[in-house]
Formats: sequence, structure tokens, C-alpha cells
Amino acid sequence: MGHLTEEMTRLCGEIVALRRARKGFVKDLTHNVAAMKANLRRTHNEMARKAKAERRAAVAHLKKTVGGMRHAFAADLDGARRAWAGK
Repeated sequence: MGHLTEEMTRLCGEIVALRRARKGFVKDLTHNVAAMKANLRRTHNEMARKAKAERRAAVAHLKKTVGGMRHAFAADLDGARRAWAGK
């Protein structure tokens, strides 16, 4: 074989090897991105569930607090009415 033929054969082999390496890289990259997306989705759903539970607890606490304040205010108004009425 001539020198040019050997170099062309070597170059062809390098091209094939690099193509295989690139395909492997893309395959690994695709797998890694899919795993990252699944992890992000799972984490987001977990965070959403936690936030929803915290919001519900805050609203329940707020309702209880406001209800207590309303009853205290109503009792205070009733006491003021009775005081003005002289009872």
C-alpha cells in the first residue's frame, strides 16, 4: 500500500471511532437529561404537596384566630351596649 492509502485508511478509522464516541456521548447525555427531568419533576411535586399542606394549615390557623377575635369583639360590643344602656 502506498502512503496516501494508509493515511486515508487511518483517517477513515478515526472518523468512525469519533462518530461512535459522539453517538455514545449523545446517548449518555439523553439518559442523564431524562434522569434530571424525572428528579426535578419528583422534587417539584413533593414541594407542591408540602406547600399545599402548609397553606392549608396557615388558613386553618388564620380562621381560628380571626374567629376568636370576632367573638372577643362581639363580646366587647355587647358589653359597651349594656354599659350605655345602663345595665
